[in-house]
Amino acid sequence: MNRFVIVGLGNFGSSVAEALYSHGHDVIAVDIDETAVDGIASHCSRAAVGDGRETAMLEEIGAESADAAVVSTGDDITASILSTMALQDLSVETVYVKVISENHARIMRKLGVAETVFPERDSGHNLASRISEKGVVNYVRMGRNLAIHDTTVDEMIVPPDPDDTLHRTDTLVLAGTDEAIDAVTGLASATAAEEEE
Repeated sequence: MNRFVIVGLGNFGSSVAEALYSHGHDVIAVDIDETAVDGIASHCSRAAVGDGRETAMLEEIGAESADAAVVSTGDDITASILSTMALQDLSVETVYVKVISENHARIMRKLGVAETVFPERDSGHNLASRISEKGVVNYVRMGRNLAIHDTTVDEMIVPPDPDDTLHRTDTLVLAGTDEAIDAVTGLASATAAEEEE
């Protein structure tokens, strides 16, 4: 079991806390809003009302022994910076930060966070890919130029191995650069269009 500290209990922070706790991890959740803390209390190991920007407060709740932390302070960029620095002061090496803009992400990367998460942008890209590319069931951004697509076989005519038998109800998971995935899905779309003629 790993220990995680979640700073900020809005929709994103609460969702992460609940999911980690449901996977059997030790989850400490903190927010300055007592209502948010009360709402998550039964879905984590420990919930505390406090200021996640304060090193002493984080130390008091046991953050220094965390394997990783998630900072999700809404639109307050200053709070996310100070919370991240406080966690780093406690030697929490792996910090994930929810960001609200590219500039926010840039600042957090300069602070050395493990990963920046941009839920609104990522969800928007996911939905756009699913509704604009025929046959894409799911789309996951893995980095700047990497993605994974779940694609139904009836739209993917070209199998990776010519000896494999694929059925229209099969789903393929494609992982690679944006260019490589675009090339494969583009080829499949062209092949499907030719077959329809």
